[in-house]
Amino acid sequence: MAGVGAALLAGLLARLALVLYGLHQDRTMRVRYTDVDYRVFTDAARLVTEGRSPYRRATYRYTPLLAWLLTPNVLLTEAFGKLLFVAGDLATAVVAYRALRRRGTPAGRACGCCAAAWLLNPLPMAVSSRGNAEALVALLVLATLYWVEAGSVGKAAVCYGLAVHMKIYPVSYALPIALRLSAAPGRGALRDRAAEGTVVARLWHLLVTMLNRDLLLFGTVAGSVLAALTVAFYHLYGWEFLEHAYLYHLTRRDIRHNFSPYFYMLYLTAESKWSFALGLAAFLPQLLLLLVVSIAFYRDLAFSCFLHTAIFVTFNKVCTSQYFVWYLCLLPLVMPSIKMSWHRAMLLLCLWFMGQGLWLTPAFFLEFKGYNTYLFIWMAGLLFLLINCLIIVQIIAHYEKETQVSKKLKQR
Repeated sequence: MAGVGAALLAGLLARLALVLYGLHQDRTMRVRYTDVDYRVFTDAARLVTEGRSPYRRATYRYTPLLAWLLTPNVLLTEAFGKLLFVAGDLATAVVAYRALRRRGTPAGRACGCCAAAWLLNPLPMAVSSRGNAEALVALLVLATLYWVEAGSVGKAAVCYGLAVHMKIYPVSYALPIALRLSAAPGRGALRDRAAEGTVVARLWHLLVTMLNRDLLLFGTVAGSVLAALTVAFYHLYGWEFLEHAYLYHLTRRDIRHNFSPYFYMLYLTAESKWSFALGLAAFLPQLLLLLVVSIAFYRDLAFSCFLHTAIFVTFNKVCTSQYFVWYLCLLPLVMPSIKMSWHRAMLLLCLWFMGQGLWLTPAFFLEFKGYNTYLFIWMAGLLFLLINCLIIVQIIAHYEKETQVSKKLKQR
């Protein structure tokens, strides 16, 4: 535990130092350290304290719950939200460590994975200290997986309902979670008989075997939590809540430069009648890959959700650096089972950073110099897509579920 405490302390001090540095940079430099979204959060929280809708603040596309949580930004100090996100960062690492220990990973190795992938990782540090709320979603996602593997389905469902309410993307975990909960002891014989029938018979038997007590409990509780929050906020803020918190993210077509391979297509077709249809069509590769990953890896829920998130982010029609946090928070859970040489791992890591660097160069000249570098940004985005696909394939090829995990699952 001494190692865990030291890692948490180091992570805390580094994040607090970045928060303090951010206050200095915001006061003295033209380019602010604080994320522009944090100002949006604070303005929305101010509106809430005045009894008005947070959606009166332009570009606020989040749940009102976040604005309510950040009302101390207005009532106490504007740095409160950053400190809350830092606390969420540290809590995420604690849950990841406990999940690894539950899966049979030795304490030292579990601590090292959490420190390397999350606690001492510059990207999560920067995201939370700049005032981005991704750490809260990461905490809820990891808590969901932890409680599912611990057998506390009700607690997992509450966390999952909150996670989907905070951000839409965890809804993609519904299928692997459902398949994992349906994989109860004693149901193997039914699946074996189902495998002998026709395709229709297989699908029917799969549906029947999925409907067990745990799955129904999870669906009922998670659905109730999500429905209760949705109804409550709809009562308070009406249609604009549904439009900005949910629907906007399904129909969003961001034509500003980002890592997505689709951004240039959406930019060029922004005024076309096909623009909306093309935006929806961009979901198809995601859906197909997520379906395959769910069926292939659902028995190892953490690995399945990690692949889900990496694929979702890589093939999403909008992709920014903060989205990388969505799968980095799950990386500690899978690191012990990635049997890859350090040379190969470092090569892949260097390729990942190189891909970002090649993208950031033309993006800098576009944003700060005003040069038309859209084509170069798109080409760099395509290269980054290939690099991410290579990394995902390499992780799958070198992933070996440890025997301790299998023993744990059999004992339950």
